[in-house]
Amino acid sequence: MATARRTLLNGDDLCVADVRCGDPPAGWTPLRAADVFGLVLVRDGVVRARVDGVEQTMDPASVYVERLGSEQQFAHPRGADRYTELVPSEPLLASLLGGDPAVPEGLVFTTPAMALRHRLLCASADRGPGDAFAAAESAVALTAAALAQLDARRVASGAPATAAARRRLADGAREALAADPRLGLLPLAAELGCSPHHLSRVFRAATGATLSRYRNRLRAARALERLADGERDLGGLAADLGFTDQAHMTHVVRAESGLPPGRLRSLLAPSATPHGPIGRA
Repeated sequence: MATARRTLLNGDDLCVADVRCGDPPAGWTPLRAADVFGLVLVRDGVVRARVDGVEQTMDPASVYVERLGSEQQFAHPRGADRYTELVPSEPLLASLLGGDPAVPEGLVFTTPAMALRHRLLCASADRGPGDAFAAAESAVALTAAALAQLDARRVASGAPATAAARRRLADGAREALAADPRLGLLPLAAELGCSPHHLSRVFRAATGATLSRYRNRLRAARALERLADGERDLGGLAADLGFTDQAHMTHVVRAESGLPPGRLRSLLAPSATPHGPIGRA
């Protein structure tokens, strides 16, 4: 079978891959035990799964929930297919399920909101590794939405209950990102002691922006300040602010300010001579 796997996100707590099965064999794959928990979202085609002896169909309107230890086989009745695979770590899974990583049984079907999250995840990954924060935010939201169909109560547990608590959480995230805009989503959530899913939802409700968009605003603002102070090394500036490279910084700064850093460097450069009092000598 000609299988092509492209890693979209690779971290200690969350891995995402785009998988294409170009020429699958006829019949069932050999029986094997699942060695991870994962979500499989078919993007094109149909996949059949036989899990602990029970068959189910995977199509672009459903989500296959791979449970650790289950005995599974797969078949590709319509030929080539393509899917996205999400594998969260056990600690991340526990944070999304109220502290218990045990995944409840059941079937998951996609909703329009989940389909949009899936496409946002793929789009952010296609833009390159510079959008890893946005990709992680979409992946966590997508995973939480799938798990909520299995046990909405557990996924909802741990959310800040009062307006004051939600405001404190959003303010804490803003403070942490202002201090270090290089923080990733999962380290930020760990620092604030909450689920990354709840953090993302609370933050957007409080500020009107996603965490990834707000983080980019902060990084663009800091870039402008550094350029106004006379920074000339754009590559070094990009590294200092946690961008993947100078091209990624250029993309973000242009999107936020309307101009690329090179042009801003000229416009904002300090005057060569200090300003003195205006008037006749």
